[in-house]
This record gives sequence, C-alpha cells and structure tokens, in this order.
Amino acid sequence: MNPTVLVVALTVMLFTQAPQQAPRPIDAGQSLWAEELTWMEIRDLVKAGTTTIIIGTGGVEQNGPYVAGGKHNFVLQTVLPAIARAIPRSLIAPIVKFVPEGRIEPTPGGHMAYPGTISLEPATYEALLTDICRSYKTHGFIDIVLLGDSGGNQTGMRNVAEALNAKWANEAARVHHLPEYYNEDRWSYDFLKTLGITQIDKTPGRTADARVDTRNGMHDDIYYEAQIAVVDPKHIRAEERRKAGLLNLHGVDMTDVTKVIEIGKKLAEYRAGITARALEASKLKLRPVK
Repeated sequence: MNPTVLVVALTVMLFTQAPQQAPRPIDAGQSLWAEELTWMEIRDLVKAGTTTIIIGTGGVEQNGPYVAGGKHNFVLQTVLPAIARAIPRSLIAPIVKFVPEGRIEPTPGGHMAYPGTISLEPATYEALLTDICRSYKTHGFIDIVLLGDSGGNQTGMRNVAEALNAKWANEAARVHHLPEYYNEDRWSYDFLKTLGITQIDKTPGRTADARVDTRNGMHDDIYYEAQIAVVDPKHIRAEERRKAGLLNLHGVDMTDVTKVIEIGKKLAEYRAGITARALEASKLKLRPVK
C-alpha cells in the first residue's frame, strides 16, 4: 500500500475508533463558546475539569419600533461571557434562539400577533432542551445550567430540570435551572437606580416609575437596549433614531452611545454575579453535603 494512503487510513481509524485517545495535532484554540471549539478541544477541557455548560434561552419576538426581534438573543451574547467568566471552568452552549412566544394558529396570540416572531409549542421547547442537556451529559458535563432571558422561557426550563434530575438521581450530572438570572432584581430596576437611571411611563392610569417590561406602549427599555448595544448599536437602530431625534427612551438620554454600551457592560457583570451565586446555591441544593 502507498505509504501516504496507509498514514491516512491509520489516522481515520484512530479518529473514528478511539476519539478519546486521538492526539490533538495542533495547539488548542481559545473560546468560552462551545460551538467555536473543536471536539478535541472540548474533550480535553472536560478531562481537565471544565464540566459546567451554560445553556441560555432567548427568543425572537416583537420589541417595539426600535429594537430587532432577536433582542433576547443579543442580550445573551453580551451577558453569557460575563457569566462564564464568573463561573470557573465553564463553557457556553449555543444560544437556544427559539422559545414559546404565543399561539401560532388558528388565531395568533401573544407576540405571534407581530410579524417576525417565531414561536415553539411548549412540548417542542422542552424536548429540544432535554436533548441538548442529554447531549452535554453524554460528553462529560456534570453541571448543566439553564437560564432564560424571557419570562415565558422559565416554566419549560424548570420542567426539564426537574425531569432530568429525577432520571439522573443516581448519577453525577445535575441540571440547574436558575430563575434568579431573570427574577432577581428583574430588569435590573434597582441596579439601574444606582447608576442614576429612572425610566418614566407616561401611559394614563399607570404608575410613572415602576418595575415593568412595557412602558409607553413599548416592550423595550434601557436595560435591554444597553446590553444589545454592546453587540452592535445597529440592533437598536441608533443612527436612524439619531437622525430622527429619537435616540432617547422613557426619559433616558441615549445620544452618547458609548455611555449606553458602558451601561450594558455593567449590567452584564451585575447579572453574572447574580447567576454565579445562584448556581452555587443550586449545587448545594441538588448535591447536599452528607
């Protein structure tokens, strides 16, 4: 047999029959995002103790006239790296971009009343999350974190975590649904106050300053816009709004986009601290010290 053909054949055999023993032929690349790593890099990280995977669920929905429909997914692009840095030996799974957003048919309900929204049936959503968790467990991850950037994501994540933890009761792996990411200081209302930011709702009959996700008829606020701007200000239509004299929101001046981005980064670090503490509490709950 030609020597080159023999080498190729032996290499293919090694990689297909013994993936856990196959040597990595190059230096490892670096990323917190699992999908940006090769299978060998992930294999070696898990062997070295990186056994926490963070699964963020976002959504595609209507967010008023200024913000792109992938709002929750863009927020997660900003905050998940901060969370991974706050949780030692962790990686970030690909963002789950499709979640329940309302009735699809025969009459659209919830966010589905608005063009561009994509909705999943709750059963589809839970089946998807279940298989993602099972996949990561198969490859050696033992702390599987579920967190959702939207209120409608929480029930499905809780159901999946409870079902898998019951199934894996006698195994090492645990699924941690962390509602604190979404619920603790929801929309960072209190934290924004420490930055001197107050948002005003002028809708008749409503409290002007309140912890809400919709003001002045818009499902949009500085909490979301600042974190999205970290990814790209075009997702909040910064230049178009500047030209129209509308680069402000609920009484908050946003004309200095650099400052808006800095607020977004601070929000990400704040949410990361909340999430890291919640995970430690969940570990103690799911693996109580005997």
